[in-house]
Amino acid sequence: MTAADSAPSTAHILTGYRPEDGFVAVELTPPPAEYVWHDEDAEQQAERYGPGVGYHQWLAVDARSGAVWFGDVDWRASRENLDSQLPGVPRSALGDGTLPPPGVLVYLLTHLAHDEQRGYSWRFFTAEELHALAWRILPAVQRLVESIHRTGPDGELEWSAEAATAWDDIEQAATYTFAPSGEVIWPRLRMSPVPPWRVEVSAFLASNPDVCDPSWGVATDAELEAYADYRPDSGYGGVPGRVCRAADRQIEDGFTFYGHRAALYAYRARACGDRTPTEARLWLETAQAGRNTWEAAKPPGATLADVPDCLLAALAERFQSAAHEEGLVLTGLSAYLQQLRADERAAVDQQLVYEGEEVERLEGMLKDFRAARNRTVTRILAWADGRDDAEIARLASMSHDYVRDWRARLTTEQTTEAPGAA
Repeated sequence: MTAADSAPSTAHILTGYRPEDGFVAVELTPPPAEYVWHDEDAEQQAERYGPGVGYHQWLAVDARSGAVWFGDVDWRASRENLDSQLPGVPRSALGDGTLPPPGVLVYLLTHLAHDEQRGYSWRFFTAEELHALAWRILPAVQRLVESIHRTGPDGELEWSAEAATAWDDIEQAATYTFAPSGEVIWPRLRMSPVPPWRVEVSAFLASNPDVCDPSWGVATDAELEAYADYRPDSGYGGVPGRVCRAADRQIEDGFTFYGHRAALYAYRARACGDRTPTEARLWLETAQAGRNTWEAAKPPGATLADVPDCLLAALAERFQSAAHEEGLVLTGLSAYLQQLRADERAAVDQQLVYEGEEVERLEGMLKDFRAARNRTVTRILAWADGRDDAEIARLASMSHDYVRDWRARLTTEQTTEAPGAA
């Protein structure tokens, strides 16, 4: 991220959604009153509510920029298509991890109320009323955008304990009640302290430094992401769950952890100091300094496939030292070199498979040719045309003794078979 990307945003209402703009971006179309009703005595569930009951007005908050705006959905559209009409995602549909791009959160306003005097009633709001509501929640929105984590090379948004608390305050401030007179009462905006059960992973690690893994300091982005995304079948997930499982420790129930990815990236940043974490593969394969270092460090007369673990570790130290001189820290270096060696050794394995198959094929051919040659030698010996063993051995590319012994066996066989033939 650049400095501009990480600069705090200011909560504001989007242009076009303000009275001074004439609400040019707002077009609220609530259903007519005759389409909004509730019949408790209806036998079928589908007949208990009028077709306009599915109408929603909403507030939208861009958690990255602090922009706030509002609008509504088409009450005639199917309720199954509600999500496609919203500019973002309701908080209830999200977990406590990363926010999906573009980081827009939506709060659906409640329009249905019920009391013993009036029964069921619906209250829809004008653009002026929605603007007043958006104005009231701006301090909480400011707290949200200032405290939410911006993590990774692209500054992805991730919930923090304070940002989640700020959103709760926004929802509380946007949930009205009715006075006995029927007047709408909006609650006062709270700026609630972060409850003790909401815990930042960075604070958890600071309190338990012995469970931190030093390998985080040179891990790649992908490795940190995978570590933060740990999800067991039961118990805590994320970084606390993973480190405690590895250390055979139990976390007390009742806590919710925030900022898993942010904590790991912060750990790596501290470990790297003033050097920039850079993926080893990219530096060694694309950067000129990396390619030069790689060429200079190639094992003479050998490939990585022939390098033992001790020399591979020494090679990693050499690369890391060269990167330090460039103001960098290579991440994923050991895993990268081990993968390169594994790939080269896998290629050697495939070479051995090919050679073994070729030897098997050639040995099969050799066996057939030997059998054919033996038949030819036997045929020539049976001619008894006066040629000696040495001449036949020369023609067959075999030893003189082999032909001599062969002739002797044939003579013995013929002698043995002669009485029976008579």
